[in-house]
Amino acid sequence: MDLAYLRAHPEHLPTFLTHQRIRETPVSGGGVCAASRLTLDDGHSVFAKSWPERADRPVPEGFFASEAAGLRWLRAAGTLAVPEVVVALPELLALDWVEPGEPSPEAAERFGRELAGMHRAGASAFGADWPGFIGPLPQDNSPDEGPWPHWFARRRLLPYLALSVDGGALGGADAALVEQVIERIGEFGGDEPPARVHGDLWPGNVLWGADDRAWLVDPAAHGGHRETDLAQLALFGGAPHLDRIIGAYQEEWPLADGWRERLPLHQLHLLLVHTAAFGAAYRDAVTRAARATLGATGRATVDG
Repeated sequence: MDLAYLRAHPEHLPTFLTHQRIRETPVSGGGVCAASRLTLDDGHSVFAKSWPERADRPVPEGFFASEAAGLRWLRAAGTLAVPEVVVALPELLALDWVEPGEPSPEAAERFGRELAGMHRAGASAFGADWPGFIGPLPQDNSPDEGPWPHWFARRRLLPYLALSVDGGALGGADAALVEQVIERIGEFGGDEPPARVHGDLWPGNVLWGADDRAWLVDPAAHGGHRETDLAQLALFGGAPHLDRIIGAYQEEWPLADGWRERLPLHQLHLLLVHTAAFGAAYRDAVTRAARATLGATGRATVDG
């Protein structure tokens, strides 16, 4: 099988893999899917990811179709580097292979400018035209006219707060703290029209390529707030050369006043996704973000 054949017959890929007709090398692919590099007969490689086979945890319906739709939508902006979707099947996804490299200050600055360009491409509404996922969890992408604060509270905070409480990752005092943020979300400002966002832009979803570019992978793409992507880049140790990324972004499309104070609010979404999906290990991060958000207005009233 070569790349031309694969593009023409993507449905044949599972059969070739089952019968070991393609050289497959496991690679790191995150905590949700199994990932591998597939080397084709013509020397081309593709990156493939599949849902781990477990009878008690089947692949969610539309999981890979959602990711493929998001990748194509981000790629259509024509600014940032996004791998092309080669195969999108219910059980697996295959993308153009990106040769990994090292992050450089110059690549970081280019990334900041290109990220601003992608955001500027915009969206017709908050949400998207396809069902969403973030990590292993569904994400409500129902198109919504906003305004942004109320959409963010309703679609991005409340569902994962409820899952986190139901799963025991957050207790009553923790939930009350987040509920204060939700109740007062209109006080924090920052309302903007929907931008074209990656939606799960923690540093692990930025692939620094050998071509000295930053490539976006594993999106939860939708129309959202551009500050959310930037806030997520600062999580979990932060992206390399984050100051260069932000500086170049600001030169390309300056952020609204108060954006630094809103970073914890935007981070709260992804942190709640982590307590919902992975448990109480992320509880302290959630409560810190909630307190920091409320602290910006001096209104935190719950002890956790």
